Amino acid sequence: MADNKTDYLETAILNHVLRNTAYTSPTSIDVALFTVMPSDDGTGGTEVTGGSYARQSITFAAPSGGAVANSGAVTFPQATADWGTVLGIGLYDGSNLLYYGTMASSKAVGNGDQLTFPASSVTVSES
Repeated sequence: MADNKTDYLETAILNHVLRNTAYTSPTSIDVALFTVMPSDDGTGGTEVTGGSYARQSITFAAPSGGAVANSGAVTFPQATADWGTVLGIGLYDGSNLLYYGTMASSKAVGNGDQLTFPASSVTVSES
């Protein structure tokens, strides 16, 4: 689902792996919801705001076959206003977008709705 790497992450990987430049791994990864997807370089896009929206922490199981999947459910707060139509997600290390991708099906989130991604439904692939 989140298979697009941002320019920020690509540069960090190249510097770390090929130039032996230090890279500090983030202490947590958060999921953000987008109503407009970022561009190919990972910039732009429109993240949901208001209505009790907040990014949610995500954890991943060990990689297998060049991919990882979330090890537990990711549940967003109940919307207290319409969030709009969610098209996809982004994975952040705090302030930096790392990966992003569209969902298999967009989801209109209205007042009173609660969006949950079950375990193993958020995947990141390097293959």
